[in-house]
Amino acid sequence: MNRRDFIKMTGMSVAALAAADYGLCAEAANRPNIVWLFADDHGYQAIGAYGGRFEKENLTPNIDRIARAGMTFDRCYVGNSICAPSRATLLTGKHSHLNGKLDNRGGFNHDQQQFQKILQKHGYQTAMIGKIHLAGKMQGFDYWEVLPGQGRYWNPQFLTAAGKTVYTGRHSTEVITERALNWLEQGRDADKPFMLMVHFKAPHRNWQPMPHWKERFKDRVWPEPDTLFDDYSGRGTAAHKQSMTIARTMRLEGDLKAGEPERKAYLEAHKPEGEDLIRWKYQTYMRDYLACIAGVDEHVGKILDYLTEKGLDRNTVVMYSSDQGFYLGEHGWFDKRFMYRESFRTPFLAMWPGVIPAGTRNGELVQNIDFAETFLDIAGAPIPDAMQGRSLVPLLKGKTPDDWRTSLYYHYYEFPGAHAVRRHEGVATARYKLIRFYGPGVPNGEEWEFYDLQNDPNEMKSVYREPDQQKHIAGMKTELQRLREFYRVPASQTR
Repeated sequence: MNRRDFIKMTGMSVAALAAADYGLCAEAANRPNIVWLFADDHGYQAIGAYGGRFEKENLTPNIDRIARAGMTFDRCYVGNSICAPSRATLLTGKHSHLNGKLDNRGGFNHDQQQFQKILQKHGYQTAMIGKIHLAGKMQGFDYWEVLPGQGRYWNPQFLTAAGKTVYTGRHSTEVITERALNWLEQGRDADKPFMLMVHFKAPHRNWQPMPHWKERFKDRVWPEPDTLFDDYSGRGTAAHKQSMTIARTMRLEGDLKAGEPERKAYLEAHKPEGEDLIRWKYQTYMRDYLACIAGVDEHVGKILDYLTEKGLDRNTVVMYSSDQGFYLGEHGWFDKRFMYRESFRTPFLAMWPGVIPAGTRNGELVQNIDFAETFLDIAGAPIPDAMQGRSLVPLLKGKTPDDWRTSLYYHYYEFPGAHAVRRHEGVATARYKLIRFYGPGVPNGEEWEFYDLQNDPNEMKSVYREPDQQKHIAGMKTELQRLREFYRVPASQTR
């Protein structure tokens, strides 16, 4: 039936039909825009709003603007602390075993359900710019411009549906921001609400900051973590046998750029050894890593300023997060992968004018399986039953549902692999954490660790064999099995 026949059949006037069309457009236009800002390996410890040893360093004044205007989540975690699987979870709202992306190797099934495809069907314009680390052509985005694989800090190459572009002499953080602002200015349809995902490469290894931040931080001395010289005596095989220590694994040339004149001169003059060398490596690591963070924060500020200048801030939800946490010298480590706190926990901050009260904090257990559902709920789009998380919108509005989760499931798969972190799964509550290491590289195929996070927040000593903990351990094992069943984890993937 054509439009004219429809009008005749219903008796609807052209004016009335036009008014109805206008009403639908107005409804769509009034739905909030969403700007999702996402960093790579940004540990929550390096954000001012989270406090800690860098709190007074004023590293992230612009990210902290989001916290001051909105909500800081103190217990946000990931389900698999490694880049590509985390991003697959972001798009699908599913744990790794269901979205098919277990580790950084191999492909990703782009044909599967993803939240942005649903947003498109419900009137949103969608864009993805930056690092996604999922090979293949993106789907569900009206515009996408992404780094291939890990991407490069300098002279970055970007892929679009039309081909490749290399930004010679440019830094990826700067280019990603520039392309995002270009899309906001010239690429979007002003009559539609939008979902813009801005994914920075920084601060991923090997930490190449923009020159002005590197220069500013070159002489800074950063506080050391209390556990920098951890000997892992309270933990099992996995902690002892990993390959992600600042002492042994961090490369002088590739990671720490020891060939640069000032760094080379220091090493030749002082010839540090033992703990002195570890301290030098830690300080050098932090100077580069935190300079990368400062660069991201600077460009987050540019995006926030643009939204304000154009009046978009009044109806835009802005969120900041990272694909996982990161070790900034805690336990003598860098990288991620473990279910221990600094890797398992990730930053998440959100502001939503008129909805989220300014300067609020949330202490509920949330996870990256929740992000896709949250985007859909904000947009008023349906949330598929196949997604495994829950919308965070009630929490953003200051209301915790009575049946909100009290435990989280975690599963890391990539062994043998980079940094030699053994496969493990586990369950965490606000008070306790139970981790099961299993498979190759684990004596007898299985080792358990258990932590009372209230009494041992740094997870220095497993109390799995302590008699007075057995009741709690039994309860956590029951909960682990319940979560396996609830999330439909194949038994074949736990062996």
